[in-house]
Amino acid sequence: MQYGGAMPSESAGEQTESRRFASGRQYELRRGDALAIVTELAAGLRLFSRGGVQLTESYDGDELPPGATGITLAPWANRVEDGVWYLDGTKQQLDITEVGRNNASHGLLRNASYALVDEDEFSVTLEAVIFPQHGYPFLARHRVRYEIDAELALRVSQTLINDSQDAAPFVLGAHPYLRLGDTAPEELRLTVHAATRLVADERLIPRGAAPADGEYALGGGAAVAELDIDVAYTDLEFDGGTARHVLSAPDGRSVTLEQDENCGYVHVFVTGNFPGRSKAVAIEPMTGPANAFNSGEGLRWLEPGASFTMRWGISAAL
Repeated sequence: MQYGGAMPSESAGEQTESRRFASGRQYELRRGDALAIVTELAAGLRLFSRGGVQLTESYDGDELPPGATGITLAPWANRVEDGVWYLDGTKQQLDITEVGRNNASHGLLRNASYALVDEDEFSVTLEAVIFPQHGYPFLARHRVRYEIDAELALRVSQTLINDSQDAAPFVLGAHPYLRLGDTAPEELRLTVHAATRLVADERLIPRGAAPADGEYALGGGAAVAELDIDVAYTDLEFDGGTARHVLSAPDGRSVTLEQDENCGYVHVFVTGNFPGRSKAVAIEPMTGPANAFNSGEGLRWLEPGASFTMRWGISAAL
C-alpha cells in the first residue's frame, strides 16, 4: 500500500497532504517482521528493517535523501568527468551536478518522480522516463521493482528499456547505506570479497587499477572504525551467481547486500559526514564504475527496443 500516497479518488487536500514528504509518495511494504519504505523520488529505498531493527540508514519525511541515501541511478552511476563524453566523435555535455569536483553525478533521475506501474501486498514497481536531452540524446525508461520475499529479504530489480532508434550507453547502480539497528558503527566489521580496486584521483575519477590489498583489503573483514574510504571494487567473488558484502556485529548479527553477476562492481563509501551518525557505510552495487562513458570500462550499449536488468538485495541474520 502507499504510505502517505495519493490514490486517484482522493481529494485535492488529501493529495497535498501526501506531497508533504520531500521525497514524494511513500510506498510501504510489509511481510512478517520486514518493512520497506520506497519513495516516489528516484525510486529510492528510504527504509528497510526487520523486527524493528533498522538495516539501512534513513531520513525524515521533510528531508531529501542525505548523501544520496537509497536512491537508484540511471543511465549512469557515480560520475562523468567534467560531464563530457563523446558519441561518434561528437562532444556531449551533461549538466554539472557535483560542482565541487566539476562532475556529472549519479545519472539523470536522482531528482525525478517515478510513476507507479504495479503494486501488491509485498511488492511495488515504479518507472521514470529519461527524455532525450543535451548530453544524453536517447529516450529510455528505468523501471525499479522492490519485493519482500518469503525469506523476508528485500529483492530489487532495475531494468533499463531503450525506446530510442539508436543504441544507448548506460551504467545502472543504487546507493543504499547499511546499518545494524542501534549498534555503534565503530563496533561493526565490513567484509567485501574483491580482488581489484580502482585507483581514483582527487575528483574520484578512476585512473587505473590495483590489487585490493593493504588498507583496501576487506575480504577478511575490516573494522568500520578504521575505515575512511570512497573506492570502487571489481573482480568480485561470486558464489552461485551472487556476490555478498556483509556488515556484522560482535554478537553475530549481520546484514548483507547481495548483487548479481550483471553488477560487476561495488562502490564502498565509509564516511563520518552522514547526518546524526558517527560513521555510515554505503555499499553501492553497479554495472560499471565512475567515468565509464569515457573509459568504456563496464559500459554497456542497449540496442533499440531492448532491455537490461540488474538485481540486488538486502538480507539479515538477526
